[in-house]
Amino acid sequence: MRHKLIAFIVMLLSVLMLAACGEDSPEEVLKDLNNKWNDVKGYELDATMEIKTGTEPRVYDVNVWYTEPDFYRVKVSQQGEDVTQMIIRNKEGVFVVTPSLRKTYKFQSEWPKQNSQAYLIGALAEDLLADNNVQMEEDEENYIFTAATRNNHKSIMPKQKITVNKKTMLPTTVSVLNETEEEQMLIEFKNIDLGMKHKESEYAVEKFNDEEEKSTASADIESKDFQTYYPVLNWDTTKLKDEKTISEDGVERVILTFEGEKAFTLVQQPVVYEENSTVPVFAPGDPADLGFTIGAITDNSISWERDGVSFFIASNDLTKDEMMEVAASVTASSLK
Repeated sequence: MRHKLIAFIVMLLSVLMLAACGEDSPEEVLKDLNNKWNDVKGYELDATMEIKTGTEPRVYDVNVWYTEPDFYRVKVSQQGEDVTQMIIRNKEGVFVVTPSLRKTYKFQSEWPKQNSQAYLIGALAEDLLADNNVQMEEDEENYIFTAATRNNHKSIMPKQKITVNKKTMLPTTVSVLNETEEEQMLIEFKNIDLGMKHKESEYAVEKFNDEEEKSTASADIESKDFQTYYPVLNWDTTKLKDEKTISEDGVERVILTFEGEKAFTLVQQPVVYEENSTVPVFAPGDPADLGFTIGAITDNSISWERDGVSFFIASNDLTKDEMMEVAASVTASSLK
C-alpha cells in the first residue's frame, strides 16, 4: 500500500511538472508575438475604432496597408459620414490626405516610429516590449496584456489592454483606458491578412484623390454655418481672457485667448476649400491622430480641421500631451 501511495505521488508530481512546462511564460509569448507581427513583408487589416471621449461615441472604419520596409496607408472613415482621411508613408515622405477638401499635407516625419498607434500591429508589439511592467493574464481562448501607451494621448489615456487570440496569435481588440481605467477607445480587428503586400506604386498619393468623394463632401462643408467652438476643460488655473472676431479677405476668424498657468490661444475659421489644388502643402511637425481627425503637431502648436472648421492652437506653456487634450475637448457649445 505504501509503495502504491509513493508511486501515485510521483506520478502526480510528474503530471504537474509536465503541465507547468507546457505553459508559456509572458516572455515567451511576447517573443512569439513580436516575431509574428513584425517579421512580415506586409499585411492588410480592417478594424473599427470607437471613440468614447465626446458626448456621444463615434465609430470609425479603419483600413491599414503595410509593406516593408516603411510603406503605410491608413484610411479612416467615420461611419455615417462622407469624409475620409488617410495617412500615407511612401518613399517621398509622410502625407495626410483629405480628398473631401482636396488637401494634402506633407510632413518631414518619422511617423509612426515616434507615435504608436493601436491599429498598427507592429506598433502594438513594440508597445508590449517597451513596457518593463507589462502584465499578462489569460483565459481559455485569449492572452490579455495590460501595457502603457506610447502615443500622443498617453497623458490622458495611459494604459491599454490588448487581447490576443491563442490559436491565431493575432490581436482581436485593444481597449485604451484613462487614469481611472475607464475605456476611452476600443479597436476591434475584423480581419488581419499577414503576408499581403501592395506594390510601391499603390502608395502614390495621387491615387487617393477620388473626384466623387470630393464633390459630395465639399458641398456638405460649404453648406454649414460657421459657429464658435470652445474647449471643455477642468483646468482651474486657466481661464478665457479674451474673445474677438476679425474678418480678413471675407473670411471670419475667431481668436480665443486663455490665460493662467497653462496659457494658450485657439484660432478657428471656416475651412478654405481648394478648388484646383493638387500640390501637397508642407506641414511642420508630425501627424497627430486625434481620433476624430488627423492633424499636425509641433512642440508649440497643433492644428486640425473638423466639421468644415480649421483650428489652430499655439502655446509656450502646454506640452504636446496637453495640446492634444485641449484639441480633443473642443466642441461646438458654450464655454463651460
